[in-house]
Amino acid sequence: MRRSIVAALCAVPLTAGSVSAEAKGCVAGALAGGVAGHYAGHHGFLGAAAGCVAGRQIAKRKAARPMSAPAPAPAATAPVPST
Repeated sequence: MRRSIVAALCAVPLTAGSVSAEAKGCVAGALAGGVAGHYAGHHGFLGAAAGCVAGRQIAKRKAARPMSAPAPAPAATAPVPST
């Protein structure tokens, strides 16, 4: 049993390279969720998993947003003469 768990854990880094592009947002979300889960009752793993899902969803939403052109610079205005 222990050997199968170790073998599975060793195989994860080998397959992680192929899905690294899809994991955008997961690392930051997992980090924040893990810390929050740890402080909310020692549930760091559960918080990391939820944070990964939330971070991935935010990254998808951000990627789906259309790229907008940069805002034009405000036009210079002439000083108003005081009367």
